[in-house]
Amino acid sequence: MKFILGIDPGLSGALAFFDPETEELEVHDMPVHVINKKNHIDLYALALLVDSYPVKKAIIENPGAMPGQGVTSMFRFGYACGVAQAMVAAHLIPMDLVRPAKWKKAMGLTKDKDACRQRASQTWPQHAKLWPLKKHDGRAEAALLALYHCENGGLK
Repeated sequence: MKFILGIDPGLSGALAFFDPETEELEVHDMPVHVINKKNHIDLYALALLVDSYPVKKAIIENPGAMPGQGVTSMFRFGYACGVAQAMVAAHLIPMDLVRPAKWKKAMGLTKDKDACRQRASQTWPQHAKLWPLKKHDGRAEAALLALYHCENGGLK
């Protein structure tokens, strides 16, 4: 069993481990510590999480700057994106980076976060309980990123 790792980066992001052969799916929120009322990625918990699955390939969303976002929040988001890529590289896992517009268009999705949750529930009805709230959109997106890879030239 080898997993495709889909990562929706960011402090409220998630990781999805998807085995295309068995269709097993496991989803985890990005591990964080809350220090002085601010979230910080728990680098060691993230490393242990990635290390606990046999991953064949990682697909990581590669977002750009978002208009109207402040300098501090943009820095923190960029840091979180870099952490995801560095963690995968440190584990010597091959990775592909994909822009949100590209993978969402290929999957018939828009920027609407609820549409991602709905599509994930339609794809994996047995796992619909994993993304019941709006704030769980990162879980759905991580799972759909792994599926996108499989359906667009990756493993299937």
